[in-house]
Amino acid sequence: MADTQVTWLGHAAFRIDSPGGKRIYVDPFLDNPKCPDGEKQPERCDLIALTHGHDDHVGSTVELAKRFGCAVIAQIELRSFLESEGAEGDISQAPNKGGTAEAEGIKVTLTDANHSSSWSDGRYLGEPCGLVLEVENGTKLYLAGDTNVFMDMQLIGRIYEPDVAVLPIGDHFTMGPKEASVALELLAVDKCIPCHYGTFPILRGTPDELRTLAPNVDVIAPEPGETVTV
Repeated sequence: MADTQVTWLGHAAFRIDSPGGKRIYVDPFLDNPKCPDGEKQPERCDLIALTHGHDDHVGSTVELAKRFGCAVIAQIELRSFLESEGAEGDISQAPNKGGTAEAEGIKVTLTDANHSSSWSDGRYLGEPCGLVLEVENGTKLYLAGDTNVFMDMQLIGRIYEPDVAVLPIGDHFTMGPKEASVALELLAVDKCIPCHYGTFPILRGTPDELRTLAPNVDVIAPEPGETVTV
């Protein structure tokens, strides 16, 4: 079975092409200033997975769900909000932390995250989450979402044994490189794809800083629109 292809779309948005040919979007904020023009209008989408309800992560979710009729997996309060905005509802796609939902042969487990989750008008949209994405060949990606480092990352590493961790490093709204280096120790992973940096000047953390602080980890830092294999 083919490998998993991960394309960074800027900020915390990713396009993941699974070994079974499924196209997954995570936190599809495709209007972010780093997203390449050719990626702003997807040609297909089989599954969307969301970490939390901030608009720089929900992004184009409702539009894509309507256009492609694809599954949308998100924490239950956030999933209910998306339904109210026009994304077709399905309780099987609305787990909570510790729960696993499956769609298109892809398993998505919600983990804890240390952040907040609300819409731009202040509406509460449940708690923030991380995601463990397991594709058809068993490869697991831990997408931490917007979070600080926290000790229970040890449990995430122990229980789910991710092959790669996708961590925010921008600082200010999330952890920066120093905290991310500790997160990698707690998770006991040796591959990391950094995100949530460089979109705006205030997100000042860099992959090179993380490489210096985590010399034993393969820090894979694609350019926006670039695809890497995991």
